[in-house]
Amino acid sequence: MVRAGLTTERLVRAAAELADEAGFEQVTLSAVARRFDVKVASLYSHLKNSHDLKSRIALLALQEMADRAAEALAGRAGKDALDAFAGVYRDYARAHPGRYEAARYRLDPETAAASAGGRHAQMTRAILRGYQLTEPDETHAVRLLGSVFHGFVSLESAGGFSHSAPGSEESWTRILDALDALLRTWPTPGR
Repeated sequence: MVRAGLTTERLVRAAAELADEAGFEQVTLSAVARRFDVKVASLYSHLKNSHDLKSRIALLALQEMADRAAEALAGRAGKDALDAFAGVYRDYARAHPGRYEAARYRLDPETAAASAGGRHAQMTRAILRGYQLTEPDETHAVRLLGSVFHGFVSLESAGGFSHSAPGSEESWTRILDALDALLRTWPTPGR
């Protein structure tokens, strides 16, 4: 019998909130069951297991970030679009640290293909069209941007930049300026 009021969506949202409060690694079926004052067995009507729960949090995070990025990119191009897109990731990680971590959770290929992850890649490629990159350079640039954004955000959220000057805000601005300059003058192999 399904307990009244429990839905998959409510469980996933509660788990996402728990991830933001305590960390993604702290999300367990037991912890979510405690939030609803139910036994773990009550969750199995809605979730297969802990991996299913974590995958659903990842899907939620990817969707939320994609929606925010699409809104931030509307009407922007070039450096302005690059700054807005990067800002979405950084702001999301600050507001939702557990969900941001969840967005990096390894999904099976079928789930990943159906997720909003593809939208992230499409938006990144749309930004790069303004820099007139062609393949395979466009793919290299997509990977570069993802690495820089995620690397910076991960180090910053772990306190990696809090021990020295200049502040991380100044570094972030300089890094985005450097990325823009690199993308405008992307090296061609053999030159």
